[in-house]
Amino acid sequence: MTACSATEAARPSQWLKPALSRAGLCWLLALLLCLAALAALGSGAVAISAGQAAAIVADRFGIALPWPFAAEQQAVLLAIRAPRLVLGLLVGAALAASGAAMQGLFRNPLADPGLIGVSSGAALAAVAVIVLRDSLFGALADAFGAYLLPVAAIAGGFGVSWLVYRLADSGDRLDVASLLLSGIAINALAGSATGLLVYLADDDQLRSLTFWSLGSLNGAGWDGVVLGAPFLLANLLLLPWLADALNALLLGEAEAGHLGFPVERIKAGVVALVALGVGAAVALSGVIGFVGLVVPHLLRLALGPDHRWLLPASGLLGALLLICADYLARSLAAPAEIPIGIVTGLLGSPFFLWLLFRQKLMGR
Repeated sequence: MTACSATEAARPSQWLKPALSRAGLCWLLALLLCLAALAALGSGAVAISAGQAAAIVADRFGIALPWPFAAEQQAVLLAIRAPRLVLGLLVGAALAASGAAMQGLFRNPLADPGLIGVSSGAALAAVAVIVLRDSLFGALADAFGAYLLPVAAIAGGFGVSWLVYRLADSGDRLDVASLLLSGIAINALAGSATGLLVYLADDDQLRSLTFWSLGSLNGAGWDGVVLGAPFLLANLLLLPWLADALNALLLGEAEAGHLGFPVERIKAGVVALVALGVGAAVALSGVIGFVGLVVPHLLRLALGPDHRWLLPASGLLGALLLICADYLARSLAAPAEIPIGIVTGLLGSPFFLWLLFRQKLMGR
């Protein structure tokens, strides 16, 4: 993997320019996201038009619109499709924005949010809950009910991220190379522990593990949205405040310090916000790959490495990609549902291979 240089940091965008400006691309992504959201609300076994969807939402606020709807359509939209859509928007945006921040922190366009161990930690905790639920929690398992798995996954993601951070922290300085190596080692350890639990699982637990590990928005409800929204929104709202500091870090830590940025606090803040967002995303939707890697990488080609544009645009495209992937997951094998991680993998893997092939050609 190669790091971004100062020259690359100052390089202007090369795609879509001058045909589409940075602001124009962001507005286009926002428009496409609105259209995809309306399509997601209306598609499925119970058809709901855009006007009916607006009328159902307005009816909740006591406003009558001229599009009649049935009680069945109202129940399906409010109880099933709306929470699924909101969760997909938040999870996709948080994964992609976290990927953009991690690539800026590591000064490497191939960095992924999972490098700090948050995904593997959340996965380990979730698998432990599924396989050892009664042994570990006893009567508490019934008391916590459906909240047990997401709460444990969030705690596991934070715990492993904190361990990786402490291993790389020398007291007065966080070494990014040590952070990367610690993350690789802890990821491997957590992966092995997860594999051991999978080996011990029975047939029913294996089925649950398979669907969870491949990622899915199936079963999303308002309880999950309320539980994860504070973490996901903190990630999405606070990361853009670090955009100027991430731009300065592209020039090097010493140069960023000379420009007046508190480098160590910036690095700790980025790691903490990524752990918040990705931990909550994995806890509520399982492990969804390639969104945090491919989305910011693609947008960096179009917008350049300026994080003032890259972070919000990554959030928009990540949300759009996950909504579209969820639609395909629900539609391709209806009435069955394909895990959404399979769809993002099928979309992301060929694109990632194309990026590697393109870099190889450019290096000749």
